[in-house]
Amino acid sequence: MNMIQTQVRSSVALQAVFVALVGLTLVFASGFAQSQTLHDAAHDMRHSTGFPCH
Repeated sequence: MNMIQTQVRSSVALQAVFVALVGLTLVFASGFAQSQTLHDAAHDMRHSTGFPCH
């Protein structure tokens, strides 16, 4: 295996670990947040992106 293939595999593995950590953080944070807090955050995001929600 040459050096470029090793670097690519290392980069892909690092990206996968990063995405997994971000996903676990989101799941953990939303699991312990109050449901009203999550609703308000989603509601505000819909308004800020111009998506009609009413």
